[in-house]
Amino acid sequence: MKNEFICSNCKKIVKTDGNIGTKNRNHCPFCLYSLHIDSKISGDRNSNCSGKMKPRALTFKKEGIDKFGKQKQGELMLVHICLKCDKISINRIASDDDANKLLNIFNESKVLDNDILNKIEYENIEVLREKDKSELTNQLFGINHT
Repeated sequence: MKNEFICSNCKKIVKTDGNIGTKNRNHCPFCLYSLHIDSKISGDRNSNCSGKMKPRALTFKKEGIDKFGKQKQGELMLVHICLKCDKISINRIASDDDANKLLNIFNESKVLDNDILNKIEYENIEVLREKDKSELTNQLFGINHT
């Protein structure tokens, strides 16, 4: 069907419409894996790789600078790394993504090896750290853990 796909990782049926953040969806809300189908911009579907993209970390979208010169807090994003070609991409979180799985990704990212962290940081992506946990839980669950 046009508005769904079968996840290449967990094999569940994934709907691509009806929820916030699903317009150009290419990741599974259950296991958070993606497929390397976009080339330069989200939704272009121009990549020839088609490798599985593993969720490795979380980041906040960069939203510019506020009037006080501080970075504005952006929405939560998944950091994926292609298991076939090593391409790194960030993907918007959808409203039906499993919040507990997202929290697990955050916890697993705390022990990523330096090679992976360096690759992600080279792409100018700032991986969430313990200092970001309060904002993370606020965005995921609407609660502030301070």
